[in-house]
Amino acid sequence: MSSLEKSVIAHLDSNGEHFELLVDADLAYMYKTGKKTDFANILVVEEVFKDAKKGERHKSELLQKMFKTTDIVEIAKQIIQRGEIQLTTDQRRKMLDDKRKQIVAIIARECIDPRTGAPHPPARIEKAMEEARVHIDATKSAEAQLEDVMSSLRPLLPLKFEKLRIAIRIPAEFAPKAYGSLKEFNLQKDEWQKDGSLIAVVEIPAGLQGDFYDRMNKLTAGKVETKVLK
Repeated sequence: MSSLEKSVIAHLDSNGEHFELLVDADLAYMYKTGKKTDFANILVVEEVFKDAKKGERHKSELLQKMFKTTDIVEIAKQIIQRGEIQLTTDQRRKMLDDKRKQIVAIIARECIDPRTGAPHPPARIEKAMEEARVHIDATKSAEAQLEDVMSSLRPLLPLKFEKLRIAIRIPAEFAPKAYGSLKEFNLQKDEWQKDGSLIAVVEIPAGLQGDFYDRMNKLTAGKVETKVLK
């Protein structure tokens, strides 16, 4: 069991009732986000409260009615998974930093500079975000914030979403292994030739072009043939 010093409140509102737990801040967050699979040491106090600060506990009859069990650990799992956890300042800062990195990675991967046709380096995107004072919401998905972020960036950084269709020919000796990697992309067409070679068409974000070529060259010892389709 963890100490009270590191505890925060996890809570769930359901059918007009309010349920609270005292949990270890870091371990509960890790469990909720799937980074921790066991429930060891998450609960600071093995009780389900109406109001944890006042020490008001729920009766077992209500717990049985609401959660179909009186097992505290099983109830706690439901509250953490379905409810909300108070976050520490450090956790909020880390969530914000992670979300910012996710947004930068998407822009670097899927956008290009329309003046050059090349993707913007992540460092350039991060600098532009700082200059534009872009607001990031740690609780929203990166995808949901992307359009607003790009609108803020465009006065400083020319951006254009673009995808490329690339035809690719892989020699027979490398084709089976490379085919597995090709399926990780948007594989639009594949044709196995009589000599065992593979001809395929993939669609990728323009920003991934360099990485895609590097990967295919490594898989084929540089013997891959590619062509960007119009």
